[in-house]
Amino acid sequence: MIDVLVVDDDFRVAEINSAYVGQVPGFRVATRAHTAAQALATLERTPIDLVLLDHYLPDETGLTLVRRMRQLGHQTDVIMVTAARDVATVQAAMRYGALQYLVKPFSFGGLRAKLDGYAALRRTLDGVGGRSEAGQEQVDQIFGAFRSADGPRSDLPKGHSAPTVNLIRGVLGTAEHPLSAHEVAERTGISRSTAQRYLKYLERAGRITLTLKYGDTGRPEHRYAWTEAS
Repeated sequence: MIDVLVVDDDFRVAEINSAYVGQVPGFRVATRAHTAAQALATLERTPIDLVLLDHYLPDETGLTLVRRMRQLGHQTDVIMVTAARDVATVQAAMRYGALQYLVKPFSFGGLRAKLDGYAALRRTLDGVGGRSEAGQEQVDQIFGAFRSADGPRSDLPKGHSAPTVNLIRGVLGTAEHPLSAHEVAERTGISRSTAQRYLKYLERAGRITLTLKYGDTGRPEHRYAWTEAS
């Protein structure tokens, strides 16, 4: 389980972001903070894997907090979640070590895509964790983990988006059994027709497997599972 610290000066926004995080399998909100001082105090006493960090805080900026975290030896991962969109702030976030940057306002799908990308990065790092050195192939896997899970795909057909693919991937990838289009729609919050359209594309692309479940009516139900290697 990935423990998350949500940092935002707006109590309502922090609550909404926490609710979003709680809907993503494999993630949980350990606590929330509304100032940089609260966030830093939390990191001192609580094991945290990931900080979702606003830039505009009442006592100092989020980027200043990241810099202080590194100076104090806190290597906790950071994803910026902020309305700040000026290039200087974005560049500084990269230089200070923020793994990703999400601009407000955003949807649940937008945040989930970032979290899915982060989970993919951790899986990749776990896969090479036993090595004392990494070859170019492993380095490429590490640096490409976010892009593969979060970035736009050039092979997506018109009318299909990477965030929606990631939503479906997250649901199917964590399901204990194959799901129907209706179940996928319920768990992702998209319409059933949209779920069917994406599932049909993903099945043709070889990224999910289709099985048939026969019931009393004699008409088989289509059920889908994510292909682990895709």
